[in-house]
Amino acid sequence: MGVTYSSSRDAPISGALSRAVAVELLRSVLRDRRPLDHALEDHPLLPSLEGRDRSHVRMIVATTLRRLGQIDRAIARHLRRPLPDRASIVHDVLRVGSAELLFLRTPPHAAVDTAVWLTAHLGFAGHKGLVNAVLRRLAGHHSDGTEGLPVGINTPGWLYESWVSAYGEHAAEAIAAAHLDEAPLDITLKRDDDALRYAEALDAQTLSTGTLRRRGGGSIRDLPGFEDGDWWVQDTAAALPVRLLGDIAGRPVIDLAAAPGGKTAQLIAAGAVVTAVDRSAPRMLRLQGNLDRLRLRVAEAVVADAVTWRPEQMAERVIVDVPCSATGTIRRHPDLPYLKSRSDVARLAELQRRMLRAAVDMTVPGGIIVYACCSLQPEEGRQQVDALIASGAPVVHDPVNAADVRDHAEFISPCGDLRTMPYHLGTHGGMDGFFASRLRRLP
Repeated sequence: MGVTYSSSRDAPISGALSRAVAVELLRSVLRDRRPLDHALEDHPLLPSLEGRDRSHVRMIVATTLRRLGQIDRAIARHLRRPLPDRASIVHDVLRVGSAELLFLRTPPHAAVDTAVWLTAHLGFAGHKGLVNAVLRRLAGHHSDGTEGLPVGINTPGWLYESWVSAYGEHAAEAIAAAHLDEAPLDITLKRDDDALRYAEALDAQTLSTGTLRRRGGGSIRDLPGFEDGDWWVQDTAAALPVRLLGDIAGRPVIDLAAAPGGKTAQLIAAGAVVTAVDRSAPRMLRLQGNLDRLRLRVAEAVVADAVTWRPEQMAERVIVDVPCSATGTIRRHPDLPYLKSRSDVARLAELQRRMLRAAVDMTVPGGIIVYACCSLQPEEGRQQVDALIASGAPVVHDPVNAADVRDHAEFISPCGDLRTMPYHLGTHGGMDGFFASRLRRLP
């Protein structure tokens, strides 16, 4: 059931179109399991909104997803009985209205009146009174209606329980809390000596990891240095695994699952002779486009399945940033918890096992392999390394030390791997959850 008017001028209530689009996008994620970014790109009515309104739509949906457990519990407190399945869209209208009232501090008359109108417009006029009553009760509370609710309630149970099992209750709560805030924009510079100049030009903070962090809005393409190819967007955690390769100037490096190219750009900027491999031709085109903007040249770009592809000559360094559940990036992608499942983790873990074994086959004796993924799930991290070594593969674990990660000892796990958490650098806005392990190929 969709919105039938074609522009904001057709909507009888100010902001109605934006909220209607927000409801449809929320349903695309929760009912159809579509990634939010894809739903945003494809929605036919978004282009008719002004830039500010488009940003507001995304903020509404992202906030609803970040706080969904608290929002649903707050709504339930004011419902005598659950809504029937046939009225699920009314529940989504309530969710959007609640997110605005409880967390975005939208004036009550705007949030409530629009939600009531939208309920009728979508064919559920009989539920107008219920929507009005529930939202007005929430608006009338002196608290936000979510008092006493743990932040873990915003994470699907299977996922939160996996973090408790892997890291303990306290760390799981800290992870869930870190996911409530929008992630800032992190930038990796092509040349380190540009740091002072671009920190000022971009109104950015220089993190202790070397990343520039910017909190201001606006189009990325319009920022100083973008068209000049002097930097690229990359979370500070994602920039760390390449450091584990050591001195790579002049050395051949194979970059597996290379697209969209953040690691590849780091490798080339550090002087490596890079062979970039990715199984997706469209993603490889994107990588090439990114490198063209940065005026960086890859030695060889290969569209192939890393599991079966082998180079003509083995390399001294191989880095494999495997496809994964990406649960370490929920700060940036609040839809992820509702798109992934326990079975997805198991399926991806099998692919990761095969890719890691292939990386060993590509590495010369004495060479270094870095296995990395942006996941918080242990099945996709240390368990892969343990299984590889237990299988008798010709590798040994080469522990990471503080010097490898800019003296951030808190980024190093008890096993000697890189293990960043979303709550690390918390006073500066956090970081993605990332895992990386360094292995050395035996003679």
